[in-house]
Amino acid sequence: MNNVKAGVILIGDELLSGRTQDTNLGTIARFLAPLGVEVGEARIIADNKDVIVQTIREFAGRFDYVFTTGGIGPTHDDITADCVAEAFELGISERGDAIEALLERYDMNELNAARRRMARIPDGASLIKNPVSQAPGFQTENVFTLAGVPAIMKSMLADITYRIEGGAEVFSVTVTAENIGEGDAAAALAEIEAAHDGVTIGSYPFFNDDLRGVSFVARARDRAVLKTVEEALKTLVISLTTR
Repeated sequence: MNNVKAGVILIGDELLSGRTQDTNLGTIARFLAPLGVEVGEARIIADNKDVIVQTIREFAGRFDYVFTTGGIGPTHDDITADCVAEAFELGISERGDAIEALLERYDMNELNAARRRMARIPDGASLIKNPVSQAPGFQTENVFTLAGVPAIMKSMLADITYRIEGGAEVFSVTVTAENIGEGDAAAALAEIEAAHDGVTIGSYPFFNDDLRGVSFVARARDRAVLKTVEEALKTLVISLTTR
């Protein structure tokens, strides 16, 4: 099956300043994995029109799917919708179906100019439902534009599943070894990975006052091959911890 890749664009000055810690990337990656889509790259960018437009164009051309988070609220610096429209050379205007979605939360007299900004959608885009705050996201070609607030963004993913044509799911196994370092296993890990097509192996050290060690994580699309690699990793751990 095809190797399907996604790019993730995390938009917001607050992310770059450190005032807000991103959790959206992990949520999106975990959502995509069972659908057979891997995240190939994620980028955090500022609320800058030129940067957003350029990044959307780049990612839309490089990846099968693109997810943007942030910048679709009611304030003056929420410019993502306009940037998506410019990236695809589309017009943008207030949409009746987006207004209807907002009316599930607001009375008509509460839809002031600021809130109506959330109903401005690039021409031809399809809406993405928002069951938490009702302000919709939207899909423009292969780009999904979502809210930045983690709980809202996560809820919007439910309306995307049917739009994804994935590849083969990537599976993973973890084997943990105590009282060794990454360097102890580096050469052997490279040999195991090279001997099994389609397998990648990462090593992740941990340590505290009482314990140190490494977790080896192997990933592959073929469960049988992954099982073989798991056994090889277990054998390696035994050899390293009993010598």
